[in-house]
Amino acid sequence: MGKKHKDGKKSKSGKKKDHSEYTLADLSPALTQAARSMRTVLTRNMTASGLYAGQDGVILALSASDGLPAGTLAQKLGVKAPTMTRTIGRMEAQGFVERRPDAEDARLTKVYLTEHGRNSVSEIESSAAACDELATRGFSDKDVRSLVRLLKAIESNLHTGDDDEDDGEF
Repeated sequence: MGKKHKDGKKSKSGKKKDHSEYTLADLSPALTQAARSMRTVLTRNMTASGLYAGQDGVILALSASDGLPAGTLAQKLGVKAPTMTRTIGRMEAQGFVERRPDAEDARLTKVYLTEHGRNSVSEIESSAAACDELATRGFSDKDVRSLVRLLKAIESNLHTGDDDEDDGEF
C-alpha cells in the first residue's frame, strides 16, 4: 500500500510519471531507449529471415539503388566503412548480397542484391510495418505525423551540430 501524506491521502507511488513533469533531461534517455526497443522488436520480427540488426538497412538501400560501393552504403546508413565491410562480408556468406567489379572501372567493387536478398525485401517491409504499428498503438495519424516531423528535426539539428564542430582549426 502507498504511504499516506499529512492530509491523509495516499501517495501515487508506482504510477507513471505525469507527462507535464518531463523535462529536456528526459529526452536523451527516452529517445535512446525507444530506439533500442524498436530495434529489438524489428530484429525479433526478422529472425525467421536470417537477417541480423542493421542488415535490413543494407537490403533496403540496395533495393532502392542496386550496385553501390561499400563506402556509399556506409555513408547512406551512417556507419563507418569497416563496419559496412564486415556487414557485407557476413551478408555475402548468408547469400543476401554479392560483390562484383564495376563494369567501367574494375578497381571499384560494387554490392548487389542476390535473388535471396531481393526476396527478403517484402519480409523486411512487413516486419518494419508490424513494429511501427506496435510502437504507435493508440496514436492518432496526427500524432504519428508530428512524431516523425519532430524526430526528423532532431536528426537535422544533430547533423547541423556535427557540421558546426568541423569549423575549428586543424
